[in-house]
Amino acid sequence: MEGHGRLGPARGGEPPLRLLFAGTPEPAVPSLEALLASDHEVVAVLTRPDARSGRGRRVSRSPVAERADAAGLPVLTPRSPREPEFLAQLADLAVDCAPVVAYGALVPPAALDVPAHGWVNLHFSLLPAWRGAAPVQHALMAGDEVTGACTFRLEQGLDTGPVYGVVTEPIGPRDTAGDLLGRLAVSGARLLVATLDGIAAGGLVPQPQPAEGVSLAPRIETADARVDWALPAHVVDRRVRGVTPVPGAWTTWRGDRLRLGPVEPLQGPPELPPGEVAVRPDGVVVGTGRGAVRLGEVQPAGKRLLPAADWARGARPAPGERLGA
Repeated sequence: MEGHGRLGPARGGEPPLRLLFAGTPEPAVPSLEALLASDHEVVAVLTRPDARSGRGRRVSRSPVAERADAAGLPVLTPRSPREPEFLAQLADLAVDCAPVVAYGALVPPAALDVPAHGWVNLHFSLLPAWRGAAPVQHALMAGDEVTGACTFRLEQGLDTGPVYGVVTEPIGPRDTAGDLLGRLAVSGARLLVATLDGIAAGGLVPQPQPAEGVSLAPRIETADARVDWALPAHVVDRRVRGVTPVPGAWTTWRGDRLRLGPVEPLQGPPELPPGEVAVRPDGVVVGTGRGAVRLGEVQPAGKRLLPAADWARGARPAPGERLGA
């Protein structure tokens, strides 16, 4: 099977690794790009099957599959990596290592030891903190000031494998999950290439994760992104930024769903009951359990995103009327 990427000697004269790249969403694309530009040989890509998305529910390729198609790479899309057909394909590829970035399915034990150097996962947290599907979102919602990315060898446990390398990233006061993930995708791609270089050179040994400091980051569903106005303003702010852009923060207004962009916590009076809306010269303000927030952009059901002030001119909130009621 034809390979892609620069062949020839890797850094230091070591032979390049034959790789199966596993990834699915947009944040995985920088890693694939970096590997295609590296000394290693990407021989195929593993990604989730085509799926329906968007308002028209059209069938679309994953971002990683689209980039692989453009590079002329073979693309494997099993419904499950447990399928015997995929396991046979994996054996036939004879890869040295399988780098993984947000693939979206568990790699079965039968596949873990097929590559000589195993499966190396790029995870967007400082393990053992935030093991799971949504580490960036949970770090933001928890109010962490620093996060990062690490590479580790996959094993059967959830993000429990030994760590090869780490990069750190400060969390800005107005960062959304999308902002932070975009930066980590780029710095993490560099880390992944450096990790594979170290594995090829033979001197990089992964270190076990410490037993202390474990936290979990389960997938965030749409129901989890509903704003609880009884929380303090700074917590509402963090939670909204943590689910922006996906799945997107929301509340209700007069019985319909209202999607929210990032909000701004405010200090001082006037005090408003949780969820109460006040239209002021400086913006549209909503009360919380402690303090208030200024709305940024909102999106009524079936309509476009618009500034909160424009929405309020049409909605005309009555005195005492509340979001989420």
